[in-house]
Amino acid sequence: MTKKESAKKGTVGVVKTEYFTFSYPPDYFILSNGSQIGPVTLAYETYGVLNENRSNAILILHALSGSAHAAGFHSEKDKNTGWWDLYIGPGKAFDTEKYFVICSNVLGGCSGSTGPASINPETGRAYGMDFPMVTIADMVNAQKKLIDHLGIKKLLAVAGGSMGGMQALQWTISYPDMVESCIAIATSASLSAQGIAFNEVGRQAIFNDPHWNNGNYYNSRIPKAGLSLARMIGHITYMSEKHMHEKFGRKFQDSHQGKAGVSSEFMVESYLKYQGIKFVERFDANSYIYITRAIDHFDLKEDFGGSLTAAFENVSANYLVISFTSDWLYPSSNSKEIVRALRVNGKNVNYIDIETDNGHDAFLLPNEILEKNIKNFLKSEFKKSEF
Repeated sequence: MTKKESAKKGTVGVVKTEYFTFSYPPDYFILSNGSQIGPVTLAYETYGVLNENRSNAILILHALSGSAHAAGFHSEKDKNTGWWDLYIGPGKAFDTEKYFVICSNVLGGCSGSTGPASINPETGRAYGMDFPMVTIADMVNAQKKLIDHLGIKKLLAVAGGSMGGMQALQWTISYPDMVESCIAIATSASLSAQGIAFNEVGRQAIFNDPHWNNGNYYNSRIPKAGLSLARMIGHITYMSEKHMHEKFGRKFQDSHQGKAGVSSEFMVESYLKYQGIKFVERFDANSYIYITRAIDHFDLKEDFGGSLTAAFENVSANYLVISFTSDWLYPSSNSKEIVRALRVNGKNVNYIDIETDNGHDAFLLPNEILEKNIKNFLKSEFKKSEF
């Protein structure tokens, strides 16, 4: 959304990214696999005002390529808003006139939080592939440190789509007494074999870039071609076949020559290359590797002896689970599996499968049904909340 378009519906305006650093040695941050790291920094942004009894805080959780910049602009000159500005702001689904909204860049990321591109204090060089393996649970545990730092005892809601939805589910399981409600969108309790396969092809594109150098590229040429290709592969999975056909069809570029070669002839080719180029400008290849691995290893069933029902046995949050009919990367059946496990446990869960041709990316695009369901759910949760 452009600045002009956002202004029509309301925006949080110019915002500043903040940084919280914790777990200074020798009090290291302990990861799920027993590894330790410190100090750890999380980049985060907040929108709206925390009320007097601190009961209106909502934690927004981003997907693979997201950042802490979920809404507003970083300067008056910015042309584009944060990645979920459509839904965060005055009068929007996450209404910043009512709620205090927080979004942080995940542990392992590359947009201000500690990750592979960060300096390893033990060597004075970027971690690279020496960065320890992180999980979705590790990301959530790091966010818990931030929420404690902000003086918030209980969150009105945790919300996110895709990998953000995985984090939201993990929050309700890891810290059941801290979460009043959960909004899990286009997500799953574990990624499918097909999803893992696409992630692996993306990683292999990076590994096979001549400039990857086993992840030690920070003082030399970066693996642009590999990361760009990984993004192109990933982007295909975010769109439905119908949406791609309606947007591009078999349309040629104006410069189409009708000759075989390396140049783009079809509009869809040019679009994917553009997405790849843009991604390289803002993302780190090693972070892509680490975050996709975290997604692949997320498995709530496995964590609880093969039972998703057991995973949700002790949660206390109320849930809004949303899926999209054309999402083949995180299909509706994944969301329905989560809903069934919650209902077996007698948990309060609302579910909607939204009809759309926009595929997995639907949660990032304008959708009145999505906005209405989030807004009404939060209104209900905030009204009945007594904490």
